[in-house]
Amino acid sequence: MDTAATLHLDTTSNPPHLHAGGDWTLPHYGKLKNQIAAIRLPAAPLNISVAQLTALDTSGAVLLAELLGAPRARELAQDGSGLPAAWRSLLATVAQALEQTSAAPPPAKHGWISDLLARIGAAMVGLRANTVALLGFTGLTLQTLAGSLLRPSRWRLTATVAQIEQTGLDAVPIVALLTFMVGAVIAFLGATVLANFGASIYTVDLVAFSFLREFAVLLTAILMAGRTASAFTAQIGSMKANEEIDAIRALGLDPLQMLVLPRVLALLVAMPALTFVAMMSGMLGGAMVCALTLDISPTMFMTLLQQDVGIRHFWLGMCKAPLFAFVIALIGCLEGFKVSGSAQSVGQHTTSSVVQSIFLVILLDAVAALFFMEMGW
Repeated sequence: MDTAATLHLDTTSNPPHLHAGGDWTLPHYGKLKNQIAAIRLPAAPLNISVAQLTALDTSGAVLLAELLGAPRARELAQDGSGLPAAWRSLLATVAQALEQTSAAPPPAKHGWISDLLARIGAAMVGLRANTVALLGFTGLTLQTLAGSLLRPSRWRLTATVAQIEQTGLDAVPIVALLTFMVGAVIAFLGATVLANFGASIYTVDLVAFSFLREFAVLLTAILMAGRTASAFTAQIGSMKANEEIDAIRALGLDPLQMLVLPRVLALLVAMPALTFVAMMSGMLGGAMVCALTLDISPTMFMTLLQQDVGIRHFWLGMCKAPLFAFVIALIGCLEGFKVSGSAQSVGQHTTSSVVQSIFLVILLDAVAALFFMEMGW
């Protein structure tokens, strides 16, 4: 049967006397808290009587230590005062914890400038780590590819063809539709602007140059980054979370050869084909707008295309497709291998693969455009 917790301060005696008795346990926590709030302990020496305590747990020890202060509570635990050894040990532990908490320095307050610099520094460290990881993964992939070329028994033709269907054939409708609409928009804007200079006929050149050199391969690469890179990351990441990749290694097989090479080779085949489809669709959209708004017939459109646009512009656009495909496939697979094992990690790395792929594709396209300009191509 519980004994009511009591706390009384006798200020008539010299020195003052503090009496604590009853059950200092969790059921009496609220009552003791109210009693403690109503008591003001003097800073002068104080006699403490705890002989009437009948029960003490961690909550009661915390209240007693907070009431007396850590130094007095530690002294009470050391001198005994009629407390059992277990209670003295509990009170000493609580007093030590309170001293450590009070001695800990307050958290430093940083301004927004220091926080901004810290975030920038963390981002740069992460960028360096991602760059090193991507370069290392590129080397491993090329090494595995070189080792497989001379060994036909290691070729995974079925997996490669299946990936070509998923990354290439299944993406034809969305690529064709998007580039057709973008080609129509570019032709419409070009016709609107060039009409002010009496040069509407050059809308044909605008559409042809933009799609052959830049827009077809760039739009296709961005679509592949959002569609294919995310799929690669989700597929490999799910296998990583389910420990299927560990099972592949346990069987003595190479995950790079089984999972990465088929996807890389498939995208190397699919990307140029999709880029060609994007070129044709974009120019078809431009030809339709020219026929409807500028009275430029399809025959005239083709004639101007042959006269003004050289075949080298087509090859300049096509030569970027394999490079973009290689980068997109590598980033998608690498982020899949980085998945830690939770659904949240799969989502984070899928998002990261899309962002990194789009960023690198646009960066490489800008570098290639500057290089072609300097070369006069």
